Amino acid sequence: MSAHYKVKINKDFETTISEDAILQTDVIKTSNSKFHIIEGNQSYHTEIIKSDFNDKKYTVKVNSNTYEVAISNPLDMMISEMGFSIGASKQVNSIKSPMPGLIIDIQVTVGQTVKEDDYLLVLEAMKMENIITSPREGIIKSISVSKGDAVDKGKLLIEFE
Repeated sequence: MSAHYKVKINKDFETTISEDAILQTDVIKTSNSKFHIIEGNQSYHTEIIKSDFNDKKYTVKVNSNTYEVAISNPLDMMISEMGFSIGASKQVNSIKSPMPGLIIDIQVTVGQTVKEDDYLLVLEAMKMENIITSPREGIIKSISVSKGDAVDKGKLLIEFE
């Protein structure tokens, strides 16, 4: 089974592309940033104008049109589904349960100031203890669970101010 990538183009169009489809595309590199692509009997001249490899964002010129492209790999998509986001951790205002489990410890209180990576709580799932840490600095606004609570995936655990 091949991996799938989420591709967002110009912030308003989103599609999914499989690794198999990428490998089957006829691509010829013509210079450091230019490529010739043949897909579905269509020829495309492409150029990577700007790239931010760490954030997986690119400005790409295809024939005479320019596009802003953002790519999410399977790990990025899983982290997003868990309620976190890569590169935008400062904007996280709540933490949701990444999986069903049992709250076995809570290390913080409402009103407490926490730093990034501070321990917040421990979630036991499938006989494993998962330590949930703070994605950013902030003040705990609310705690929606108590020690001993059973939680479902996606359940709100903690909110930040």
